[in-house]
Amino acid sequence: MKQLEGEQTLMRIIFGESDHCGGRPLLDVLLELLRQEGFAGATALKGVAGFGAHSVLHTDKLLRFSADLPVVVEVVDNNDKVEAILPRLEPMLQGGIVTLERARVIHYQPGDKARR
Repeated sequence: MKQLEGEQTLMRIIFGESDHCGGRPLLDVLLELLRQEGFAGATALKGVAGFGAHSVLHTDKLLRFSADLPVVVEVVDNNDKVEAILPRLEPMLQGGIVTLERARVIHYQPGDKARR
């Protein structure tokens, strides 16, 4: 079982849900890569609205439905592991932003569910 405690790094990857990499949804590619590389975990969040560098508003409102809502993937792990994966992420991203910040882990304990 992986132990995470104390100061770690939070990596946040933000992109559009329509982004692809190698013909596959970028979200799927990122989660697969992070899991294969042994990261402690990753969480994907789908935004209800947002805009990026081109200031085009994407929203889930019925009259202005967008097929490119923002997606945020958050990962917490040690800084060395996060820094090592960054060069592999850059060619996958056509747009979006990657941010890093310090995070103090208070509690990290995998549940009892068997890994699939």
